[in-house]
Amino acid sequence: MTPLEKRNLKLGLLFCTPWLIGIGTFLLYPIVSAVIYSLCDYSVLLPPVYIGTENYRELFTDPLVYKSLWNTVVYATGSVFLSSLVSLTLALLLNTKVRGLGFYRTVFFLPSLMPVVAGSVLFMWLFNGHSGLINAFLAILGVNGPAWLADPRFAKLAMILMATWGSGHAMVIVLAGLQDVPTALHEAAIIDGATFWDRLWHVTLPMLSPVLYFNVIMGIIGGFQVFTQAFIMTDATGSPERSTLFFVLHLFNVAFQDLRMGYACALACMLFLIILSLTWVLTKVSARFIVYDR
Repeated sequence: MTPLEKRNLKLGLLFCTPWLIGIGTFLLYPIVSAVIYSLCDYSVLLPPVYIGTENYRELFTDPLVYKSLWNTVVYATGSVFLSSLVSLTLALLLNTKVRGLGFYRTVFFLPSLMPVVAGSVLFMWLFNGHSGLINAFLAILGVNGPAWLADPRFAKLAMILMATWGSGHAMVIVLAGLQDVPTALHEAAIIDGATFWDRLWHVTLPMLSPVLYFNVIMGIIGGFQVFTQAFIMTDATGSPERSTLFFVLHLFNVAFQDLRMGYACALACMLFLIILSLTWVLTKVSARFIVYDR
């Protein structure tokens, strides 16, 4: 290397040092520590004791793992499907030329800016079985609304509806993708006599496939990490009848209530492998359906 190249390398490493320190301290170290502690009996209060793969063997015999994993899968599937559908619909509506378009875009995007804690408190009031606004509206229609958060049949549905309400970020991404679709394709389809639905299915959706795929992947990752809503709107046990005991909520209980940090780290590693596997499978399956041509 020439002296100038050596100098540039030193300066580059110097400027990267804060980032390297940050990623090493707040990302790499916790990941490595979680893997190490998952092989130990560790209660935080006492030094860790190596027990091999005992924590991982317990994962397959813990009924709460299967219960929380099923609840999480149902929530992630429902929230991703509804959020994708709502964000696509809103983006199609907001991609038209109407008066006050900026106002409508702002209104539909604002809910996604609300903090999760504040939104959870708000929806606790909306989903109240006795005096909530949702049941009051259903009563006007002659429908006797359920006790949403106190009924195991409707508790997860309430969480899914809350997640759908905050789909503004996905809507903005889809809207940006819509504006990037070549107008020549729509014009050619119109000349060929294609209807709105034909153009939506054969032009718009294929061109939006990378954007929709991104939203689905991010939605699945966020869905499998759901915690705050259930912790605030129900309680740490996932009541009623553990219908809202999601995987991360179960991990929290194991770590900070039972003080079984080693087993909690094993749960965290399991969650990482599940999300990684789902992402890989979706990438392989969806590769044939994604269009990157412009």
